[in-house]
Amino acid sequence: MARIHLKQIDQDYQFVTTDETGQTMTMDIPVDQGGHGNGVRPMQALLSALGGCSGVDIIMILKKQKQNIEIFEMDIDGEREAGKEPALWQTIHIVFKFKGTLSQEQAEKACALSIDKYCSVAATLRAAGAVITWSVEIL
Repeated sequence: MARIHLKQIDQDYQFVTTDETGQTMTMDIPVDQGGHGNGVRPMQALLSALGGCSGVDIIMILKKQKQNIEIFEMDIDGEREAGKEPALWQTIHIVFKFKGTLSQEQAEKACALSIDKYCSVAATLRAAGAVITWSVEIL
């Protein structure tokens, strides 16, 4: 079972989350919203979780194929619903960037398997109505 402990660490909106293995993440909101800007915003943490989840899948797939990855990065852009509360992620676009001895086709296949089949965060976001698109760049 997954378990997160969250603790407020100032008198405003800064929190530290700790998982069952002791890993931590600091969360906060921007200064213009009353926070101090000293942590990841909660909705951006969700996009980070998407990147981490799909990243694990993609590296696992490419390692099984014995592909040599020198650099793996991604840029994730999201747009939320305007004027709504809660403001859900409406569109998300990921640019997967690779450098190594793999082809465009191999990279695209690994990314498709992750986003369309294996990544639980992607499935959760899609179930909430987000449209997730992606592209691949070989550096």
